[in-house]
Amino acid sequence: MTDGAIKMPETAMIMAAGLGKRMRPLTATRPKPLVEVAGRTLLDHCLDRLRAAGIHKVVVNVHYMADALEAHLRNNARDLDIRVSDERAQLLETGGGLIHALPLIDGDPFFCINSDNLWVDGPANSFELLARHWDDARMDALLLLVPWARAECHNGIGDFQLDGWGRVSRRAPSKVAPFVFTGIQLLSKRLLVDAPEGPFSTNLFWNCAIEAGRCFGVTHQGLWFDVGTPKAIPMVESMLGHG
Repeated sequence: MTDGAIKMPETAMIMAAGLGKRMRPLTATRPKPLVEVAGRTLLDHCLDRLRAAGIHKVVVNVHYMADALEAHLRNNARDLDIRVSDERAQLLETGGGLIHALPLIDGDPFFCINSDNLWVDGPANSFELLARHWDDARMDALLLLVPWARAECHNGIGDFQLDGWGRVSRRAPSKVAPFVFTGIQLLSKRLLVDAPEGPFSTNLFWNCAIEAGRCFGVTHQGLWFDVGTPKAIPMVESMLGHG
């Protein structure tokens, strides 16, 4: 892993184009990133964390209720350099969304964040933690992972395992994996090659990086919440002491 001064990436992409089906009926009238938790929209929570880390170049993809998202960004993120990746014509999923946004992403590596999670940093800022552990010679992807036992409001059985070097591998079939992906990662543009046309998942890129031994993970030391459904919101707010 890297030593000395942290070279902080300057650009982040926020995934905000999804339909938010699991968050219905709240998403009948607003896109999921504009659902409020603890007095702030999910999107604003992400933007707040980026500001705190000194990251001001932000790409946001839009599809469902795109006009509402763009209006919110104009009114609430004027201090940031916001670039909108427009997927109105076709929802491209996470991998296709990355490829479509690539011309707008001027940093390498860059952060990528799912807008449907909420986290509280532990001893280290999460973005600084990723930047500190980034090793460009060895990595194409560095995922922020949380131990399965501390993945609040999460109903899955884990996503990944880590070896002694911090390399990521997939959960074994019919097994519980010890780590859950937080939705926060640091990616190199080297990984975003040979992509298919149209919609596809970031899993395609991860699989390539895992096979090459170039997908790594680092453990989040703070709180993390899976805000995927309406019933999760009051649970999260209670744990945050809000309300």
